[in-house]
Amino acid sequence: MLKSIAQTFPRLALWTDENFRGRVRVLRGNLGIRNLDRFDAESLRFFSTSPNATLVLFSRTNFRGAFRVFRGNRSIADLDDIIRGNDAESLISSNVRLSLAQIRTIRRTGRLPSGFRTL
Repeated sequence: MLKSIAQTFPRLALWTDENFRGRVRVLRGNLGIRNLDRFDAESLRFFSTSPNATLVLFSRTNFRGAFRVFRGNRSIADLDDIIRGNDAESLISSNVRLSLAQIRTIRRTGRLPSGFRTL
């Protein structure tokens, strides 16, 4: 009997050093990380099978400040100075397309849509 392995997307890999070096932690599913310092993240890879997958990086903790949106798969070797000269301090990883209006609502309220977990 074959066992099926369920993979949850998107998949987000966070490295402790730039250029995908150091310790790596892999997270799966729709999620928001309120404070990237907790993960000591300096580089990341974002992967999904969905072309609508959305990665949002924020310049402040708790999904605040300026933000930068990426659609589809992305590898970022250095999270320093990535948002208008600011480091990424929080992020959202989503397998579905998040509109700019949704992202602005998250930034204003600090609350993620249903179906997301917060770390």
